Amino acid sequence: MQFAKRLEPLQFNVFADMDRAKALARAAGQNVIDLSLGSSDLPAAAHITDAIAHSLSDSSTHGYLLFNGTRDFREAVACWYEQKFGISVNPETEVLPLIGSQEGTAHLPLAVLNPGDFALLLDPGYPSHAGGVYLAGGQIYPMPLLAENQFLPVFEDIPMPVLAQSKMMVLSYPHNPTTAIAPLAFFEKAVTFCRQYELVLVHDFPYVDLVFDDRNSQLEAAGSEENRKLMAPSIFQADRDKSVAIEFFTLSKSYSMGGFRVGYAIGNPELIAALRQVKAAVDFNQYLGILNGAIAALTGPQDTVTTSVETFRKRRDAFVNALSAIGWEVPVPPATMYVWAKLPAPWASDSVKFCTQLVQSTGVAASPGAGFGKSGEGYVRFALVESPEILAAAVIKIAEFLN
Repeated sequence: MQFAKRLEPLQFNVFADMDRAKALARAAGQNVIDLSLGSSDLPAAAHITDAIAHSLSDSSTHGYLLFNGTRDFREAVACWYEQKFGISVNPETEVLPLIGSQEGTAHLPLAVLNPGDFALLLDPGYPSHAGGVYLAGGQIYPMPLLAENQFLPVFEDIPMPVLAQSKMMVLSYPHNPTTAIAPLAFFEKAVTFCRQYELVLVHDFPYVDLVFDDRNSQLEAAGSEENRKLMAPSIFQADRDKSVAIEFFTLSKSYSMGGFRVGYAIGNPELIAALRQVKAAVDFNQYLGILNGAIAALTGPQDTVTTSVETFRKRRDAFVNALSAIGWEVPVPPATMYVWAKLPAPWASDSVKFCTQLVQSTGVAASPGAGFGKSGEGYVRFALVESPEILAAAVIKIAEFLN
């Protein structure tokens, strides 16, 4: 069979290679500690699963779900956002339900790019951002993220011929994999830049709540306006009239609902309408019962979000301290559920080899930095999806491997 050429850039998949390496390690008898996938091991809260369970016995939820049937969910999203960031959102024209935020980031290029147009992407960055551009026939200009620049792109380094052919820029902070947070001043600069060069500004925002630095203890004593200063900023705090931007959210991280595949977009009405056209050609919405669970998550008690953040903070501290004890010093992540670690010699330029040999020798699985882009080479990403005790055991195995 002959397949479409658009599949060619999708053939290189480091994470598929790592899945095979994990399978081989298990077949060889290794007890795999899988720190390679950012899928929360924490359960969804009871009030969320109860809402879904209650829906199952209601036969009116069993049919296809069109846009108008998602009104309650869209209203809950708009209310959640306004309470969190103090910016009003029209649930009819500025909110779109998604089957996870990845659906949005992968499909939006189909609505924005013509074949040959450039998209400006973070390097390293989340792989589906590139996949969506390739499927749309677009070209990618990678914006390198370097430690000396606080893992923020330098817009001035983008060549003018590339800008002349560019239609969109994709940002994502707090950032996977580097764990960096972008200040509001950076977003304001990004909005100004995108307005100047007529770019659609996409912000993927899955880690909106997973911010550390004693955030929770500060929030308990802070008022609502102070709360917003302590959180990672939304793009619409810089683009308040929603002139150029769209922002993607998911319930996978904050509410431990990764397997339920529920997310949403908030943004410029024209961008929302265009993405809705693409979505309508691909699928309906997910099961209404899942949206009822999502409504319960967004409108119900938020203490489980706070508990999740504290859990990942404790895991972060345990893992970073354990690495330090074996002589591997890494920066303390300010956000997300990951540790982004610069590789020691002799693996400083071969993260794939490090990860494949590590899992084969010890059963500890991690994600090679090269899988996130050229600028990710020389790094490895560990996902904090195990208890502190298991993370400590993983570091002991890593120490044995390094020695």
